[in-house]
Amino acid sequence: MENRKYRPREIEEKWQKRWEEQRTFNVTEDPGKKKYYLLEMFPYPSGKIHIGHVRNYTIGDVVARYKRMRGYNVLHPMGWDAFGMPAENAAIERGIHPSVWTNENIAHMRKQLKRMGFSYDWDREISTCEPEYYRWEQLFFLEMYEKDLVYKKRSAVNWCPQCRTVLANEQVEAGLCWRCSAVVEEQVLDQWFFRITNYVEELLRDCDKLTGWPERVLTMQQNWIGKSYGCEIAFPREDGNGAIRVFTTRQDTLYGATFMLVAAEHPLVTELAKGKPAEKQIRAFVENVRKQDRAVRTSESTEKEGVFLGSYCTNPVTGRKMPIYAANFVLADYGTGCVMAVPTHDQRDFEFAKKYGLPLVVVIQPPNRPLDPAAMTEAYVEEGILVNSGPFSGMENLKALEAIAAHLEKAGYGKKTVQYRLRDWGISRQRYWGAPIPIINCGKCGTVPVPEKDLPVVLPRDVAFTGEGGSPLAKHKAFVETACPRCGSPAQRETDTMDTFVESSWYFDRFCSPRYSVKPGLDRKKLDYWLPVDQYIGGIEHAILHLLYARFYTKALRDMGLLGVDEPFKNLLTQGMVCKESMRCTEHGYLFPEEAADGKCRKCGLEIVVGKTEKMSKSLRNVVDPDYLVEKYGADTARLFCLFAAPPEKDLEWSDQGIEGAFRFLSRTWRIVMDYLDDIYDIAPYRGPVSGNGQVLEGEIKELRRKTHQTIKRVTADIEDRFHFNTVISAVMELVNALYQIGRPAAGDRQALSVIRETIDAAVLLLSPIVPHFCEELWTMLGHGQGVADSAWPAFDPAVASEEEITIVVQVNGKVRSRVTVSAGEEEARIKTLARTDGKIAKLITGKELVKEIYVPNKLVNIVVRGNT
Repeated sequence: MENRKYRPREIEEKWQKRWEEQRTFNVTEDPGKKKYYLLEMFPYPSGKIHIGHVRNYTIGDVVARYKRMRGYNVLHPMGWDAFGMPAENAAIERGIHPSVWTNENIAHMRKQLKRMGFSYDWDREISTCEPEYYRWEQLFFLEMYEKDLVYKKRSAVNWCPQCRTVLANEQVEAGLCWRCSAVVEEQVLDQWFFRITNYVEELLRDCDKLTGWPERVLTMQQNWIGKSYGCEIAFPREDGNGAIRVFTTRQDTLYGATFMLVAAEHPLVTELAKGKPAEKQIRAFVENVRKQDRAVRTSESTEKEGVFLGSYCTNPVTGRKMPIYAANFVLADYGTGCVMAVPTHDQRDFEFAKKYGLPLVVVIQPPNRPLDPAAMTEAYVEEGILVNSGPFSGMENLKALEAIAAHLEKAGYGKKTVQYRLRDWGISRQRYWGAPIPIINCGKCGTVPVPEKDLPVVLPRDVAFTGEGGSPLAKHKAFVETACPRCGSPAQRETDTMDTFVESSWYFDRFCSPRYSVKPGLDRKKLDYWLPVDQYIGGIEHAILHLLYARFYTKALRDMGLLGVDEPFKNLLTQGMVCKESMRCTEHGYLFPEEAADGKCRKCGLEIVVGKTEKMSKSLRNVVDPDYLVEKYGADTARLFCLFAAPPEKDLEWSDQGIEGAFRFLSRTWRIVMDYLDDIYDIAPYRGPVSGNGQVLEGEIKELRRKTHQTIKRVTADIEDRFHFNTVISAVMELVNALYQIGRPAAGDRQALSVIRETIDAAVLLLSPIVPHFCEELWTMLGHGQGVADSAWPAFDPAVASEEEITIVVQVNGKVRSRVTVSAGEEEARIKTLARTDGKIAKLITGKELVKEIYVPNKLVNIVVRGNT
């Protein structure tokens, strides 16, 4: 026999080459097979994959390989979200064109991904920065423009006067430009928008259809859409110039409104301040607020600040004269940008009123104690009985909401309305490395769409990157200057490019027909076969914008007749982060793992300070290089550890001991197979009965076969129902241990050896989605002609797997909430896991703090959590 030592690098390179040569994972539509579309969020080509990528893509690869073995026609593609600022920054810093930098990174990362053995159909690879991709995006833009889903308006943006470019909110740090530290200004520019608000009700309503999404993500989406029922109320201005309109969901507190707050950046502030003695002071306040981070401004802990605008309005129901203030904690794009302040029943208003000596009027009294405004130390925000509220005094405040709304409508002071937090999607970016917006500006004809025959509008290559003066496109004469397609007059191209979220809002559609080169760039027949994506996998950081935009884009393309689905992703898994402790040297700062040894800095020998465990990041240098892991241990070991250390949805804490342990398990499994290989090579797996006319199998061999079928059952359920790969691996480890613990059968005991053969075959098949190279090699050495990737998933025999079962009662905080059935003798940890992941129980405890778990053997599990259930 050939040398049987486990050599990961040799084995992995061998099977990666074979899969590529045989095009093992390439797929086409097959109406005779059930499809399964598995997709991980495609990466930005930053240069190298990190361990977070490895974890994310390994999770997806296990599911893809498992479904393939279950007989599904699996689509598992990979591509590149290739536009974005980092490439443009690299062009500025290194004097290299963004496309060169991007494509070099893609080549390197593609090599890394292939080295991990992921089962991608590489024939479907796409890169969003290629004209072959964004030409169709430009076509969609034109069709949306025709359907009034695209429009242009003037909008406030963050502007760096030194770089002379627009900055995204995340590029403004403490009011300064992240690149040059210049003070960021607010400017009003013409910006393009997608009318996502046209779909606001459908986006909200269809959240109910997404039963395969985490509740946390759905809540985040619903909150971002932010549907609110309330009233729009007009407060007449004292100067007679109309009224200030506010939106409120608390019209029950209207009688307690004593002053008006306006967002500092609201145009009304400039209007009211003009010519006033305090105009200069007001302008200074506004400029200061504009530099503040939005999240900080609205934080409960931020000090409430404001400035009196020298103007008043009138409370329409009390006639009270209300001073108008600009305030730092009110945002212009929420509601109307103006807020009626009720200091006795809103904590932020209370703090503001106390600071500036503004009046307090109680309009909701608690049932058990009277409130004295002079004695209040905080706002009363609970339910109660209305007082000082005219004809509504004496009513329960919540029951008065409808009555007050009707009164306002009848009196002409306001109207019932619904508002949404969601705003239209601004897609204009004043930068080069993005998809050009296909619009021409003509002095005679105005805004003119680029004719379809002239698509794609391609980014010019001969541009200069200086980092100053805005987008290089605006200075590129040959690009900008063109002729109007309507009248032939000299005209200028739009020099804004599209937000990179646009590319990621339809890439999953393009994967279905990536080489389709005729209008509309999407082969409807192929899309009808593959869509929707059956399982989408990515980080929680994309829970709002990317997923919301992808949902909107899907609905827009559906209404153009290009798609036949309402939602893009049937099921969603948001994997946890990869975390590691940081190490710091007092002399050299944060250290990479390889820069420390034995608790000391390799550079200077000083003792290192071990920090807390945090998300891996380049800034903390607590990162692990996947290439290093692959070189030292092999890709399969890295894959195994990433799945064994924690369930997919939980954070993974990196452990050097854990990676060593994963390698030891593979080596141990390899040795037991090699140990039995000669004895079982020509023996078929056992397929006989457990018992017949007398016992066919006895003792430990019988128990080994039972353990084998129980393991198949357990592993199948853990993948199929929960994606709990950590318990999958644990179950196979137990099976391998059982194999080690039995006495070695005599060489001639073919029946016992056939059971061992069945066990080894099963273990290899069960591990194959997780450590595919390792298992392909063992499967071949065991004499199978067909590769393990093309083999069927093992089936368990219920009769063989069965043993006495018991019912465990599951309580939450002492109340019976469910029951689970387990095998007699099941481990306590396993029973607790089954109890926590039971469908009824999971809903009750998700998001709550787990205090303890009480297990009464063979009877019950009581899960104690904080909060009501």
